[in-house]
Amino acid sequence: LQMLTRSLACLLLMVGCAAAASATTGPSLEEKVKLLQESLYRKPVMNLNMERWRNLVRTQPRNYSIMVMFTALSPGVNCPICKPAYDEFFILANSYRYAHSDSRSLYFAVVDYEEAPNVFQQMNLNTAPILYHFGPKLQGKKKPEQMDFQRHGFDADAMARFVHDQTEVSIRVLRPPNYAAPVIILLLAMLVLGLLYMRRNNLEFLYNRTFWASVCVGICFIFMSGQMWNHIRGPPFFMTNPNTRDTQYIHGSTQYQLVGETYIVATLYAAITFGFILMNDSATVEKDANKGRAARSSLPAAPAYIWVSAGLMIVAFFFSALLSVFRSKYSGYPYSFLFS
Repeated sequence: LQMLTRSLACLLLMVGCAAAASATTGPSLEEKVKLLQESLYRKPVMNLNMERWRNLVRTQPRNYSIMVMFTALSPGVNCPICKPAYDEFFILANSYRYAHSDSRSLYFAVVDYEEAPNVFQQMNLNTAPILYHFGPKLQGKKKPEQMDFQRHGFDADAMARFVHDQTEVSIRVLRPPNYAAPVIILLLAMLVLGLLYMRRNNLEFLYNRTFWASVCVGICFIFMSGQMWNHIRGPPFFMTNPNTRDTQYIHGSTQYQLVGETYIVATLYAAITFGFILMNDSATVEKDANKGRAARSSLPAAPAYIWVSAGLMIVAFFFSALLSVFRSKYSGYPYSFLFS
């Protein structure tokens, strides 16, 4: 009986030691990959809590890479760019799932501050959004590779380039169809046709050179300011610097821009154009005055040199501002005028 009791005690002790060792080491590699694959089939981005963060990201064994975005999606947190950045990250992850769902080499995850604040504390993070790459060989307290959103922007294509640089996995970004643009174009076409029908007996404005010149110049402003890029990429109107909390309307990278930035650039181009029109029309005023004819210019009656001076000052001022914006995006650009 004593022998049986001792054998039972040894068996229970061995089982307890094995369970403790299993709890200490965490899930095996096969279990990790199985969990990640099941999550990938359900949703392209996995939400990480503290347990998943510890088991899937920070502990070995691991033969896969994982892209983790730290963000704050709660409405109570003042982070205007977190939602747009997460949407782009989701588009990237969904594009990866579409073409590489069975590769088992790369996964995408997100850590929301409201759901896992301890993970933010463990990583010593006080800003968001941040994108890290945790490679298969990364372990311990080694720092993962971070994407520079300030330099490269946070659109899905920029993230895809970061993923390729880190993992050599090429992802073709597939965006969901946007039906807003065709609807808007259809409504505008209907509006224009309706106006033409209402004024069908008075269509002289169609032969007005000033009207068509204004339309052409407006189209030029739209394309020169990058409005088409905004339509394709969908950037936010402005950004908040995570370090200084200052609001930025002009992005500091050549690979990205903001909606507010396009309005600023379009306004600068419009002001420069207005200055050139003043100088050009002042020459018409002077020519008509010398010939003793009534002025054909739309400018009020005044000496030509006043309009020339006003136009020249407007061009100089706003061209300097435009050059300053260009210098802020292209660091190292050597030329400036009036403004540094």
